[in-house]
Amino acid sequence: MITLALQKSGRLNKKSLQLLQDCGISFTNGSSTTLKVDAGNFPMQILFLRDDDIPECIADGAADCGIVGENVLFEKGSKLDISKKLGFSRCRLSIAIPKAMIYNSAKDLSGKSIATSYPKILQKYLDDNSIAASIHEISGSVEIAPGIGMADAIFDIVSTGSTLFSNGLKEVETVMTSQAVLLSSPALNSDKKEILNQFLFRIDAVQKAANSKYILLNAPNDRIDEISKILPGMKSPTVMPLAESGWSSLHSVINEDDFWQNIERLRKAGAQGILVIPIEKMIV
Repeated sequence: MITLALQKSGRLNKKSLQLLQDCGISFTNGSSTTLKVDAGNFPMQILFLRDDDIPECIADGAADCGIVGENVLFEKGSKLDISKKLGFSRCRLSIAIPKAMIYNSAKDLSGKSIATSYPKILQKYLDDNSIAASIHEISGSVEIAPGIGMADAIFDIVSTGSTLFSNGLKEVETVMTSQAVLLSSPALNSDKKEILNQFLFRIDAVQKAANSKYILLNAPNDRIDEISKILPGMKSPTVMPLAESGWSSLHSVINEDDFWQNIERLRKAGAQGILVIPIEKMIV
């Protein structure tokens, strides 16, 4: 059995739980005070913790793996393995200043006070850019610091920028981008590594499915070769004859990023009756 640490509440919680569900791992949520549950159909125990505590929990051996934002990992400085980048809860850590403040470059931060909950990441940025600014470490509600005279600028997580806007701030420097990652201990024994690999296999299948669509279409037989070049699929399209003479049905997989571009190409190549269906799991 492996122990997975998840954020108890917050922006990573729901999407982490959804990932487990998509991977076919079921468990009882329990009450709001539940800290530990066992999966019913996979050798996994789940701990619900504060996100800041997850890297330390893994490093100390209380958990074998965990899901956190990259920003938390870098702030804690933990030497853990990133087993998988998960692609959700994307954000950036940026420096923001009052809208009225004149700003030309990062050098304008020299001599300023910057409020943040991520002092280590900020200090590294300042050192790397030879900026002599002071750091005012606070937890939560960082965006109000300039408005109440606590600091000249802030360094915080930005997703849409709406919170900055509502507090009269403007984003001026992006220091790093972050997303949810699956961390694991480098000290796992062979049995736990095998279970972790099974978990990673399921995550791969879910991620590949999310980035792909299953496509079905009808095409004249004399256009199959041309259309097949547009739809390579995982190997090549499946071609099945239709009841109507001279026509066939092609089944394949198309990448989400190329979806609309390829749909237009398919139509121009003679494809008709195009159906596009979500894929739940995809194993290659």
